[in-house]
Amino acid sequence: MPVNLSIKNTPDDVAERLRRRAARNRRSLQGELLAIVEAAVREDEAATPQAILAEVRRLGVATPDEAVAILRADRDRG
Repeated sequence: MPVNLSIKNTPDDVAERLRRRAARNRRSLQGELLAIVEAAVREDEAATPQAILAEVRRLGVATPDEAVAILRADRDRG
């Protein structure tokens, strides 16, 4: 059963950065927060070849050049 979580007393500048990040990723603020939480807990798990392949497919990466472009865009954004 899903659980409702909330973050109280979030500083205005943090909330604004989260909103901008959500917009860049074409997600709602709620969707962005869930993606961040999911990524944080996923880091505790060892990546399997199946999981890596699923992520590659989710991202729509078909060639090594496309993968490089995604990595460069992420690096330049950060």
